[in-house]
Order: sequence, then C-alpha cells, then structure tokens
Amino acid sequence: MNRIPHFLVLALSVVLLSACEKPWQELFNGENLEGWDTYIGTPLNGFEDLHAAAIIDTTDKVFQVVEVNGEKLIHISGEVNGSLATVDTFSNYHLELVFKWGEQVYTRRNSGLLYHSFGEFGAAIGTWMTNIECQLMHDNLGDTYLMNNTVCETKTIKTDAGLTFSPNGDLTQFGKDFNGPGIKKASDAENALGEWNTVELYSVGRTTAHVVNGKTVMINTNTGIFEDGEIQPLKSGKIQIQSEGGDLYIRSVRIKPIKEIPAEILQ
Repeated sequence: MNRIPHFLVLALSVVLLSACEKPWQELFNGENLEGWDTYIGTPLNGFEDLHAAAIIDTTDKVFQVVEVNGEKLIHISGEVNGSLATVDTFSNYHLELVFKWGEQVYTRRNSGLLYHSFGEFGAAIGTWMTNIECQLMHDNLGDTYLMNNTVCETKTIKTDAGLTFSPNGDLTQFGKDFNGPGIKKASDAENALGEWNTVELYSVGRTTAHVVNGKTVMINTNTGIFEDGEIQPLKSGKIQIQSEGGDLYIRSVRIKPIKEIPAEILQ
C-alpha cells in the first residue's frame, strides 16, 4: 500500500488552510469614500469659523481623497470634530489601518479608531456614535477610551501614567461608572511623526486587542454596555475614524473575518 509522505501531508494541509482563509475586504477603495458616511459635529475651541464653514459647504474638505506623490490617500483635515463611519456593521474581525500625521495642527494631533459603534451621530461628546476607542492621538496610540456607557474589563497595573494594561495585572472593570473611561497602553510603539503607523484591531466575541506596529499594547475583555445597573454584551458595530484637531492621512483600511484572535497576539 502506497503512503503519502508526511511532508506532503503537511504541505497539503497548509494549502487547504490558506484556501479556506477569508480574503481582506478593502474599506478604502483607493478612489473615493464609497461605503462611508461623514458627519460634522462640534467645533474645536477657537475655530468656530471653520465649523460654520464645514456645516455650510466644505464637508468634503474635512474628509476627502487626495493624491500625494501619485498615491491616493484619505485626508482628514482635523479642523472640526467629525466622523468618518462605515455604512456596514462588523463583528469577529481583524482590521488593519495604516495612517500618518500631517503637518497641520489646530488643537493637538488627536484622532481615534472607534469600534463597536452604534446609535446616532452626536450621541458621544456631541459628535460620534457611542463606541469603544482605540486611541490614535500622538503619544497615546493604542490607549482605550470608553465613550458614554460602554464598558470593558482589562488587566492593569498602576503606573505614573495611570491604570495601564499589563498581561500580568489585576482584572479591572472600566467605564464612566466604574474606574473611569480611560486605560493606558502597555508600551509606546508609535513611529516618529511623519512616518506611517500600522494599527491592527482584533475583535472576537467580547475580546479586543490593539496592536501598534506589530506590538500588542492593549487587550480588553467583556466589552459591553452598562444600562439599568446591568452590563449587556457588546460584540459588534460600525467603525468610525475621527477628525479631532490635527490632519492625518490614511493609506489603507481593510478588514477580514476571523474566528479567533491568534494566540501570539493575546500572550
């Protein structure tokens, strides 16, 4: 009886697994903002005139596709608080965002990758849908911020920066009604200003992981909504990207379904 060599079995298994893996879905098509909604929220302090102009006739200036050195990029001006939000809702996914900061600063280089977003624009801080934030703010890239009544549990230790994610820390409940809405990243993995950063967001069930330039800096578990004294599970939602004080460029944003978060990400 002929037997298939062991190495051929392994090779065949790899091919079959690769064939079964779901492909990336490009959320930015490289040409326009099809598949996204835009919303202009509140003004930045001291820049009320820019807000008035954006409301009247320059919404496209806040969120637009531009060409830089022959490459099509999303440009977010940052001149007003605003939201670029997916039309679709997502759950159980791996998302990858590649972005860098521009040179224009109105208040500060601030933005966020807002996930598990739901409800109406303006519900959170007058501009955004209720959400959980993977912070994009310069020097805070990868932090968690819980808007409105969203909550999570995260392993943390006390540092000079505040309660900070640590795989070996104490499991702590976060949210505005618990230990506050903010959680600091484990370490700084941000590239220098003007360089591209790759932010990966893994979300499966009620667990999310923030990965910055290949380094896991945050793991949140038991994501939920605190209502009427009880925590309801929160496992899915739309994706929002903020305009919030400084201009930035997005080279790509893509997503693919996954069944589990890789073990090496959660270690």
